[in-house]
Amino acid sequence: MDNKATSLTDQKSGEHVDTQNARRPARVKATAAGRSGRTISGLLLAGLATVSYFLSNGYSDNAYAMCTPDKSIYTVEEANPTVNCLVVDGAHFVAVGDLDDIQGPAHRLLSPVYRLLEIARLRRPLRIHHLKSGQIIVPGFADAHAHILEYGFKQNLVLDGSQSIEEVRSRIRQYILERPEVLNDTSIFISGMGWDQTKWPGGGVFPTADDLEEDSLLKDRPIVLRRVDGHAMWTSPKVLKMMNPIPETVEGGEIIRDSSGKPTGKFRFIITSSLSVFLDNAMELIPEPPWTETQMMEYYKTTMDHALAVGLTSIHDAFATPEFIAFLERHGRRTGTTAKYLFLRLYLMGGIKDDVYWGSRLTKRINYGVDGRLTLRSVKLVADGALGSWGAALLSPYSDDSSKTGFLLQSEEVLAALINRFFEDEWQTNVHCIGDRANHVVLDIFEELLQNYSVTETRPRIEHSQIFTQDDLQRIGKLGVIPSVQPTHATSDMWYAESRLGPDRIRGAYAYRTLSETSKKGPIAIGSDFPIEGINPLLGFYASVSRLSQEGTSPQGPGGWYPDEALTREQALRGMTLGASYASFSEDTVGSIYPGKRADFVILDQNIMSISLRNILETRVLATVIDGKFAYGDL
Repeated sequence: MDNKATSLTDQKSGEHVDTQNARRPARVKATAAGRSGRTISGLLLAGLATVSYFLSNGYSDNAYAMCTPDKSIYTVEEANPTVNCLVVDGAHFVAVGDLDDIQGPAHRLLSPVYRLLEIARLRRPLRIHHLKSGQIIVPGFADAHAHILEYGFKQNLVLDGSQSIEEVRSRIRQYILERPEVLNDTSIFISGMGWDQTKWPGGGVFPTADDLEEDSLLKDRPIVLRRVDGHAMWTSPKVLKMMNPIPETVEGGEIIRDSSGKPTGKFRFIITSSLSVFLDNAMELIPEPPWTETQMMEYYKTTMDHALAVGLTSIHDAFATPEFIAFLERHGRRTGTTAKYLFLRLYLMGGIKDDVYWGSRLTKRINYGVDGRLTLRSVKLVADGALGSWGAALLSPYSDDSSKTGFLLQSEEVLAALINRFFEDEWQTNVHCIGDRANHVVLDIFEELLQNYSVTETRPRIEHSQIFTQDDLQRIGKLGVIPSVQPTHATSDMWYAESRLGPDRIRGAYAYRTLSETSKKGPIAIGSDFPIEGINPLLGFYASVSRLSQEGTSPQGPGGWYPDEALTREQALRGMTLGASYASFSEDTVGSIYPGKRADFVILDQNIMSISLRNILETRVLATVIDGKFAYGDL
């Protein structure tokens, strides 16, 4: 890791003794007076030690305190939302409050005695670290929906922000030129992620395979490029040749074809024989090589480094394949006394693409591995596609293309059967739902099941919770189903979402304030969906409270996009701390700063709870602390 763990334990200074020249004490005859003096001294020391024990507040010598001058430790606890100080002893918080509170009333009344004990080295003073004015402490950030390996993979060839097909080609060309092994071997697969046709000239038309052939350096190479949302793939002609024959239709996916029946990478009314973009389940046809162990380790460690640097202490992986689960189990064990690779707390949603029940192919793991940081007790199903590629399942046609309503990736009957079995086998069941039809279908299934199951014990989640009817917006809260949302999706999609949905349907979309305030069983859980969005949780915090782009703009002006659905700063912070921990059954151990909970916290250089919106994006993480140890940064 670039930032080594920082220990706050003081090094004891030792005295150098010259053992050869040191004068030996003279032998003296023991006398009654001498014995009496030693007895009195022993009793005094024993008495002081006893007093020390009772006056120590129970802290060990390794305990330390963090204090702010202006009560800017945000605990996310309703009874005590802000405090001046916290105390960490070992891996847990043991006290919060004012400086006098953490030192105890005995310290105030008997400070001379404390000083005597410290001089006698019978009591070690509590180490107190004072932050500067303006710096704050918050609970460790949790990302409630992310993709760990995919983030590391994406860093190899990032296509985010490309403003045209030509810019995509330019980035691929640079990628090839920087890697001699790729330059000299045209058989090596080139994979990237992040393109978004809605940002290109031409009104959002999909690219074609032929577009990748217009640069001679790219010609005749296998190239597979994932769309920014991960729900579409753009391929080169060489990959298409590997795929023959290509089926006419794919259930739960789409290969878009022109009016003559020929495949096309553009809209159906564009007449061309070129095929390139595969949507949702159709992506499984593409013969992309699986990741090797070496690649997985590279991608994983990249993600962990980046996550710690932005204050993440917990990540919910939203589709952990059996291969990734096995990878974490191998590398998450102890080797002797050396911890391997479980840098953060990882909450896995197991994922297998199969219409037949697959829960029995996974083994539950709760608080597994080093320091109990790995948990697998939930599964992820995918109900529909994405809005940007017209794959989100809607109850009525898209406003900008009346021929489309999106699609369910699995039939309603298959979804119901799978969810029922997962409930029976006590798996927390989390379902990706973007369109209002997908959300409606899954809420119907959950509502029926929750007549016989406790919502607090099962805690079903809807991942994305993006587009609802007005009735379903109320229903999800009444049922207690957890909305797992990604506020940066709202500010990424706002430039085209209303054209897809129309002015009425948009009122039930990205409705985070409504979801938060109608939730009866717990707060919403906030994540990023990285690598689809950025990994920094402060991007999500900013999007939650501003409803603005990073440039401070929106389709409705500088006041934000549908600002009535913006969260308060308290709601946003709760969603990415205690809300995420509730969604992972860990609210009793992490998610807030409270005595007895694990000491996960983040030190920020600015007060995100009070500074201007623009300054939120300029805030930096000074330190990330997990289990009381500095995993990133320093004081």
